[in-house]
Amino acid sequence: MHTRLAARFALLVLLVLTFASLACSRNKPPVARPMPPPPAATSTPPVSRPPAPPEPVAEPTIVPPEPVKDDAISSASLDDLNRNSPLKPLFFDYDSAEVNAAGQAALDGNAALLKKYPTWAVTIEGHCDERGTAEYNLALGERRAVAARAYLVSVGLSADRLRTVSYGKEFPFDPGHDESAFAKNRRAHFVVTAK
Repeated sequence: MHTRLAARFALLVLLVLTFASLACSRNKPPVARPMPPPPAATSTPPVSRPPAPPEPVAEPTIVPPEPVKDDAISSASLDDLNRNSPLKPLFFDYDSAEVNAAGQAALDGNAALLKKYPTWAVTIEGHCDERGTAEYNLALGERRAVAARAYLVSVGLSADRLRTVSYGKEFPFDPGHDESAFAKNRRAHFVVTAK
């Protein structure tokens, strides 16, 4: 029994020594060796600098409008100016808000005058003759005023200077009840509201 115990003990010691020697003799990781430099490529273009930033754009110098020389128009009060208005009315055909050739000529003249006096603010009133309902004529008067304003803006006037209002058939320029009076009442009328 004693020999058997000694044999088991010897076997156990042998196993422990075997595992210890295996644990100590593990393969060591390979040592990393430096890689040789890549061969010089002769066909690659030389490294260039990034492109230069673009040249700044020169901002245009804003020149304020020249002061208007003192004349009869610029020295007149708003009431006098509107009583003898240099702004021409724009007349329309029956039941129409289209600006015809004669109307364009009147608006071109008004635009030139408004460019000459850049501080003026204008209200464009839309008017109609007495035919039709009040509601219909208010809408038609608005379309007429807006058409005149759109044309003036298209030729370079600032929309901030132009306000529109419709009076429909409420304030006729000619109180007559014939075609001659009706033609005078179908209009866009220009009122200077600020100088």
